[in-house]
Amino acid sequence: MTDDELACDVAQAAGALLLSLQQSGADGPRGDREANALILRMLRAARPNDPILSEESCDDPARLESRRVWIVDPLDGTREFAEGRSDWAVHIALAIDGVAAIGAVALPPRNLVLSSGAPPALPAAHHPARLLVSRTRPTRLCADVAAELGAETIPMGSAGAKAMAVVLGEADIYLHTGGQYQWDNCAPAAVASAAGLHVSRIDGSPIVYNRPERDLPDLLICRREWADPVLAAVAGCGSG
Repeated sequence: MTDDELACDVAQAAGALLLSLQQSGADGPRGDREANALILRMLRAARPNDPILSEESCDDPARLESRRVWIVDPLDGTREFAEGRSDWAVHIALAIDGVAAIGAVALPPRNLVLSSGAPPALPAAHHPARLLVSRTRPTRLCADVAAELGAETIPMGSAGAKAMAVVLGEADIYLHTGGQYQWDNCAPAAVASAAGLHVSRIDGSPIVYNRPERDLPDLLICRREWADPVLAAVAGCGSG
């Protein structure tokens, strides 16, 4: 089984478990806990020598000595899951030498798993552009950039759901400045890059994974034609 196939299988299995739990009325912590246990079991059985960085497990500094590290978010969008919403996701990624090389993002309520191994073709862009922002913590910078670009802002939960909306052509730009962690965007970054989208920090620099610091404060995933305008608008509006 290839790494791409493994990522898809694990994301699919965790997504099916979580969907069943959500339909039974389970809360977010239970979803996080049970999905994490399933993911760890599957990855360790298939790739016993690879370290795993998971939101729901203690960090093992030994990962810093490995070229290959699985970076996972068992339930991205815990609040949305608990509220019975559909905008939550499962993230399974493999970083190799700091790069988001392999990724699968499951959107279980939509019965979708998007992967770096078989990304969908990108549909036509929207006019005006659609810019995705946090449903619960939108930042002033995102609002200012949207105004500068003449873009429509669309609130949505889950980083994975937002990133995959751009991959699916349902939106054009996902700009985030409210703080994230490596597991929030590693799998989405891998899928988005494979789909031909621009992926970077909001200053245009590449995202480096498997660093000692688990936090990643900002992210830009967008259609390539919007990369330069968005980065210019961010620089002009400030980075706060």
